[in-house]
Amino acid sequence: MAFPFPEDFQFGSATSSYQIEGAVAEDGRKPSIWDHFAHNSGRISDGSTGDVACDHYHRVDDDLALMSALNLNAYRFSVAWPRVIPDGVGAVNEKGLDFYDRLVDKLLERGIAPYATLYHWDLPQALAECGGWLNRDTSFAFADYSEAVVRRLGDRVHTYATLNEPRCSATVGYLEGRHAPGERDRAKSLTAAHHLLLAHGLAMPVLRAHTRKAKLGIVLDVKPYYPADDRNESRQAAHHAYGVFNRWFAEPVFQGHYPQDIWEGFGKLVPDVRAGDMAIIQQPIDSLGVNYYSRGFVAHDEKLPYPHAAEVRHPESKFTDMGWEIFPQGLYDILKRFHHDYAPPAIYVAENGAAFDDYLVDGQVDDQQRLDYLESHLAAAARALAEGVPLVAYLVWSMLDNFEWGHGYSRRFGIVHVDYATQRRTPKKSALWYRDAIAGWRKT
Repeated sequence: MAFPFPEDFQFGSATSSYQIEGAVAEDGRKPSIWDHFAHNSGRISDGSTGDVACDHYHRVDDDLALMSALNLNAYRFSVAWPRVIPDGVGAVNEKGLDFYDRLVDKLLERGIAPYATLYHWDLPQALAECGGWLNRDTSFAFADYSEAVVRRLGDRVHTYATLNEPRCSATVGYLEGRHAPGERDRAKSLTAAHHLLLAHGLAMPVLRAHTRKAKLGIVLDVKPYYPADDRNESRQAAHHAYGVFNRWFAEPVFQGHYPQDIWEGFGKLVPDVRAGDMAIIQQPIDSLGVNYYSRGFVAHDEKLPYPHAAEVRHPESKFTDMGWEIFPQGLYDILKRFHHDYAPPAIYVAENGAAFDDYLVDGQVDDQQRLDYLESHLAAAARALAEGVPLVAYLVWSMLDNFEWGHGYSRRFGIVHVDYATQRRTPKKSALWYRDAIAGWRKT
């Protein structure tokens, strides 16, 4: 690759608790909103659940051995709130914490830096029955849960992220209805978003009080937007769509306010922001995780609600099985823009990857499309790094094929193939390429 990575750069992979762990009723864990949604909503495309998923809870040693074999030196996992505080508030379940305690120790024994995300969407169902993220009290419950985790794991964790993709939690869960809890209401989605950001702000000083070395921050899903035609209206649609997707979440964290133009665009739907909320949300962070998959290519459509942006397919582009355009330039663009606009002390790519319909044939998986995707996006990341972006790590989504939320098991993102009937793991061609590329970069 034209731009070698520095010696201390971390290469790894990422997963989340509900998508891989299984063991949903073991060692004191109680249901999350995703257990309830998967079993009751009828909105999982293949009718599946995360009850078993990749059975990672029981196969963690084998999965860690795979990470070592692939030369990974960083691993991002999420802690399941319903394992740690099963009712969302109240008593801490020490058996639930034991799993993550052991996981962190085993990662460190292998020289793999633990990146822990405290919330990757599996809210305890007991809290959902009290309003979930529409209830302001959930933000304070999250801070208490964060304290329970950090008291146990402490500085053994390399990097903590409070939330994974608050935009996705709020928008896909409360506006689009495709994710738990399955609501379809813009005002509710904006209320949920505000309470998620408040939860982040409340948790940060708690994490800070119990760590000295660990890096603290948040993970945002990011998406650059480009107009699909030369009309001024489409340029405005791209600007406002970028604001709804990115600035609505980044500006409170980094600047202590919601973007005024987007606030005005939402009109009467804006959330109740109380005195002091924005100061709580604007906590100093040490590192920002960004999840990048594709770009927004949009044209103005007045028939659509604000921001009046219709997604358009570029006729010459290629797309993943998720229908997402393969656009590595977008990763470079968004890294540069976030560095310019917000200047986080450090940035890591917390997720980047692609779903393709790949198969196990004669003990191998030839996923050349994924290999090409990863190689092109790593090149974009290296270019941004070479131009001054403080990029410290790149984590592939995902380590394993897993439960892909509303798509169930019908979409495969893993660099390691999982046979769900036998739970056998098989590194794909992309994983072997990643292993060898990492070894080569470490020699440069």
